[in-house]
Amino acid sequence: MDETGSAYYDQHMQLSQPSEFGLEDKVVLITGGSRGLGRAMAEGFAARRARVVIASRDLDSCRQSADEIGESTGRRVLALRYHAGEWESGEELLKQVTTSLGAVEVLINNAGMSPLYGRPDEVSQELFDKVIGVNLRGPYRLTALAGEQMMNAGRGSIINVTSMGAVRPRPHILPYAAAKAGLNALTVGFAHTFGPAVRVNAIMAGTFLTDVSKAWDPEVFAQRAASFALGRGGEPGEVVGAALYLASDLASYTTGSILQVDGGQP
Repeated sequence: MDETGSAYYDQHMQLSQPSEFGLEDKVVLITGGSRGLGRAMAEGFAARRARVVIASRDLDSCRQSADEIGESTGRRVLALRYHAGEWESGEELLKQVTTSLGAVEVLINNAGMSPLYGRPDEVSQELFDKVIGVNLRGPYRLTALAGEQMMNAGRGSIINVTSMGAVRPRPHILPYAAAKAGLNALTVGFAHTFGPAVRVNAIMAGTFLTDVSKAWDPEVFAQRAASFALGRGGEPGEVVGAALYLASDLASYTTGSILQVDGGQP
């Protein structure tokens, strides 16, 4: 984490007290929560005394992250298996969360994937379907299920993590960009479907320095980042404030919104 990102994160964590967001004991389900942005959000919600569930297809990774977050925040974090690409997995996940902690009050659809490929004509049907399944079909199903439960309960917040690729697609992420554009559309549609009881919003994330970034050519990225308004990539902790805001009653009049958190990418 560079000095600018570190200073922002430290200040945010110090100034934002748990009671400010009113998230104490709320059940927060984060898919893809074992690493990257999901991990940062899980830690942010746990630090504010929410009852956090992290879920991904790699249960061992979830358990390790849950233990580490629990140790750093003093909160128990529940780890569950969930594969966004499997239609039936959403229903089973919600059953397990409800049985263990109660009904989900905040859902964050963060699980995603963007496999590397060469030319567009080299993309196989299997790869294309897998990308659409994890990034679009999975969030649709989980939002549909959780949204119905929240609507019946009279309240809830759903946050979809999309990508700036949805509006600025680059040649090497076309299936992923298409899926995230679809998720932006679902965000608005579900906001109208489940409103006024349930708010549905999206964080359209820019370029963050997660584990994936370790494989990037640093010089090439530095040239690209120079065009950002902030002149750098984001640190995972810098997405936390947006998620806390959208999940809380501070955003009580915010729904169907696509919030850019991208450092000012042109």
